[in-house]
Amino acid sequence: MTQFSHLDESGNVRMVDVSEKNGTLRTAVAVGEIRLKAETIKQLTAGELPKGNVLTTAKLAGIQAAKRTAELIPLCHPLPLSWVDVGFEVEKERIIITATAKVRESTGVEMEALTAVSVAALTIYDMCKAVDREMVIGDIRLVEKTGGKSGYKTDK
Repeated sequence: MTQFSHLDESGNVRMVDVSEKNGTLRTAVAVGEIRLKAETIKQLTAGELPKGNVLTTAKLAGIQAAKRTAELIPLCHPLPLSWVDVGFEVEKERIIITATAKVRESTGVEMEALTAVSVAALTIYDMCKAVDREMVIGDIRLVEKTGGKSGYKTDK
């Protein structure tokens, strides 16, 4: 059985010590979605929602969340992110959210990309809830990572 890196020999939680690892360029791409009514999507794309520009606000929220991941997830290392981007693919009844994070460090940025997607989805939900009470956030997952000991991995 694989041992969890955030547990010591006694089963107590711990932050992983990465001080001996070399810094490398590391990237992570995460995706997720939010399902909305077709009418909500129409209002969103037409700029008719009462809270303003939903996707611009969600993009900024996602980027800011990635930068604050270590404050939200207790055992994450604070990272000096080199770059974060959040993008959206608007479909008839859903918005696919993609976040990419980059850093040159001794630990990866998977959690930062996942956090960016999650908070972007929550922001869309918050800004659309006045007109759509049936939204569903889901399928948030890591689809690609590069750098470090494990190198390149993709689930696309």
